[in-house]
Amino acid sequence: MLKNTISSLSLTLLFSLSFLFIHAQTLRPPAYPLITHDPYFSVWSTTDKLTDSPTRHWTGKPQSLEGIIRVDGKAYQFLGAVPTTYEAILPTGEVKAYTAQYTMTKPSAGWEKSDFNASGWKSGSGPFGDTPDAKTKWVNSDNASMKDGIYYRREFTYDGKADPSKLLLSINHDDDVVVYLNGTKILDKPDYVNEYMYLPFPAAGQKALKQGKNVLAVHCVSPRGGSFVDVGIVNPVKASAITTAMQTGVTVSATQTNYEFTAGPVNLAVTFLSPLLLEEIEVAARPITYVTFEVKSQDRKSHAVQVYFSESGTLATNTIGQEVVMKSGQAPGLIYQTVGTEDQSVLARKGDNVRIDWGYAYLAAPQEKGNQTGNGMAPGLKQAFLTMGQLPTDTKAAVPGNKARAAVDVAVASVLDFGNVTKSTEKHLMLAYDDLYSVQYFKQNLRPWWNRDGKITMPSLLQTAEKDYDRLRSACAKFDDKLRSDARKAGGKEYADLCVLAYRQAIAAHKIVAGPKGETLFLSKENFSNGSIGTVDVTYPSAPLFLLYNPTLLKGMMEPIFQYSESGQWKKPFAAHDVGTYPLANGQTYGEDMPVEECGNMLLLAGAIAGAEGNANYAKQHWKTLTIWVEYLKKDGFDPANQLCTDDFAGHIARNANLSVKAILGIAAYGQMAAQLGDKATSESYLKTAREMATKWQQIALDKTASQLPHYDLTFENQSDTWSQKYNLVWDKLLDMNVFPKEVPQTEIAYYLTKQKPYGLPLDSRKTYTKSDWIIWTATLAKSDRDFEAFIKPVWKYVNETPSRVPLSDWHETTNAKQVGFQARSVVGGYFIKMLEGKLSK
Repeated sequence: MLKNTISSLSLTLLFSLSFLFIHAQTLRPPAYPLITHDPYFSVWSTTDKLTDSPTRHWTGKPQSLEGIIRVDGKAYQFLGAVPTTYEAILPTGEVKAYTAQYTMTKPSAGWEKSDFNASGWKSGSGPFGDTPDAKTKWVNSDNASMKDGIYYRREFTYDGKADPSKLLLSINHDDDVVVYLNGTKILDKPDYVNEYMYLPFPAAGQKALKQGKNVLAVHCVSPRGGSFVDVGIVNPVKASAITTAMQTGVTVSATQTNYEFTAGPVNLAVTFLSPLLLEEIEVAARPITYVTFEVKSQDRKSHAVQVYFSESGTLATNTIGQEVVMKSGQAPGLIYQTVGTEDQSVLARKGDNVRIDWGYAYLAAPQEKGNQTGNGMAPGLKQAFLTMGQLPTDTKAAVPGNKARAAVDVAVASVLDFGNVTKSTEKHLMLAYDDLYSVQYFKQNLRPWWNRDGKITMPSLLQTAEKDYDRLRSACAKFDDKLRSDARKAGGKEYADLCVLAYRQAIAAHKIVAGPKGETLFLSKENFSNGSIGTVDVTYPSAPLFLLYNPTLLKGMMEPIFQYSESGQWKKPFAAHDVGTYPLANGQTYGEDMPVEECGNMLLLAGAIAGAEGNANYAKQHWKTLTIWVEYLKKDGFDPANQLCTDDFAGHIARNANLSVKAILGIAAYGQMAAQLGDKATSESYLKTAREMATKWQQIALDKTASQLPHYDLTFENQSDTWSQKYNLVWDKLLDMNVFPKEVPQTEIAYYLTKQKPYGLPLDSRKTYTKSDWIIWTATLAKSDRDFEAFIKPVWKYVNETPSRVPLSDWHETTNAKQVGFQARSVVGGYFIKMLEGKLSK
């Protein structure tokens, strides 16, 4: 009996210790933020070890940062995987211009064979399509003359040296593509990809490839939308590996990511600091990241230490083959390198899965003993450091004649010589981007906020940042500690972990610019959800972070929509969805309106700003517009027609109960703001309307078929077993409007707790996927800490375990933690909503 009791106690103790370990576990981010400033200057590590993969732009394209430490002559890589290079057997237009024979009418039989006579075909430069990357125009079959698609042929010579089984097809197509090699079909691929990807060289292609002359023939059709096709063949070449430093730790805080390594007898700490202190807009708007290196001897003996850091030319291009030029420079106290495209097509490219290809990336170092910067062919720069511990002193690594070269082949670099190290010693670099002009705003090109008057150069801004280095390190450390502490008090450890990870991502999905009148504009980009700029239903979920830390930035998100309506360019009686496609903010480009959604969003956010500032002065500036929108909600908001809401990926839905809540509370927010403006009669009228609507809502939204716990339906159709997260109810609580009885959200909370999945609460009864930002809004409705944490823990588990290694996706599957869509979006700023409790009402 005693033995059994001891065993039972041992198991209980083991379980308790396991629980404590899990509870105290450090969050493993899906991706680690390194450079986080705006939608173009945003670089991440997507693996737990900093050396397990190349660093990447948030879109997933490699933008390689490399770091090597040399200790007593032995080199250790600590940043970035040794990248795979690709030898072109048949280059795509991504890396090299080419000429092909083509036709846009169906050719005669045998067109794909190597001996076909194509003398009657046209000759043109590839790729083909209707995007900025296409060299020869080809549009979709909506144009009757293009119904056959495009056919093209390319001859190339294969020398037989590369193993055919190791080759890859490099391909980008929109839409269906068929590829032939010497008359043999080797690929038939439907749909589209809209980016270059590598595919294993098909077995049929391996057999068809022959030494000497070959012909690749391609047919692509585009029945709708955009058009593009480009196909090549490459041989992957792995560079010789360097011994990797042993990563011993990584810590992510709100403004910085710190890595720790051992490199032989030396410890190395590397910190990436993006000082996004929102109370200091001048600082937050600087597109400058500090990288600090701290080295220390482990064995108390003296060791000669040098650190190499390089930045690929691809940081300044959309595709790896775009040609760039590099320059050296210096300013008082600084030495620096720049890289940028030769063409400099400013604001010529728009869209979602794109990167900037104008302006200049900078790498700067303090002008002090032991610091070098240089530029050149990337392999030569690295090899010089490996052999000599410094950058080349001859011209072997330089670009001959400073000619333009493909971005993927070149780099700017710095070497920091620490001398003989025993005790802890630090040096730092600065990484920056001067985009010249950031956005086009109703046909006017706007400069970045930091250079809004056009009188500040990036070298002078770097000098300012260098003088601010010590102060900002201290200020950011204090801010990081306070944010984590405040978030933990509000919602627990797991909640704090989520807020910390979301902070930089939410900010970096925006750009701060000065509007035509000098006003602050804070323009968002819909990252991987369609590329829109200034989208209202992206502003809405991201708002809590900015309400908490600087409402001026939330005003800067809303102002473009107000100005669009008040200029007369937007003539509809409801708010627009967006103001364009990033970075061109010239008017809505989304194909469908969201009338109830966007009106409700704008009214609620105006009300939230009034709550945060203790007055409705901002709303007063746009009262006429808000009045038009609230009248629309009074007329059409309570029982919405078949339309989209912010969760547009779920499709159209009529009589949406959660959307109705938004309309009701939007009306109430207008009434509350009227009271703040001293208009008692208007206030009472609109609050009365909202409460009457809320009473009716309870009657028709209640699921009358519920066999277990009561709850409210997805729609007013009273369908059996439907439900949805009523996350919009949170504003009734935060703004203390008291429109819905308090038992309504608690009825929902009790029901939701029965619908949880391993990785979170589904969005509604239609699918098992969810939105993590909405879960946290829903959780904030809970009365008890226990219930709040019950919703948060599965979200934390999703973030910690998702196999989708991308900057945090807000749309995931609750059954397996996989990303469904979206990544690196600003909406994770919505995680901060719990921290707004008690801060928006009197």
